[in-house]
Amino acid sequence: MPRLPRVTARQVIVLLEKKGFKLARQSGSHKIYKSLAGVRVTVPFHDNKILHPKILKSIIEDAGIDLLE
Repeated sequence: MPRLPRVTARQVIVLLEKKGFKLARQSGSHKIYKSLAGVRVTVPFHDNKILHPKILKSIIEDAGIDLLE
């Protein structure tokens, strides 16, 4: 797997929304997004902090997004 980019939660949310995910609900600092296919992705939202690479990898795998996108 190529090296993951350093991105914020806000950038991940923009990508998820472009891929058709909608905000389903929020629990504290975690935003839960769902696709029309029923895929659920949780994004920890802490202003402009960079997401840890393991968290980003988990979001990418859960959403079924190709890393090259």
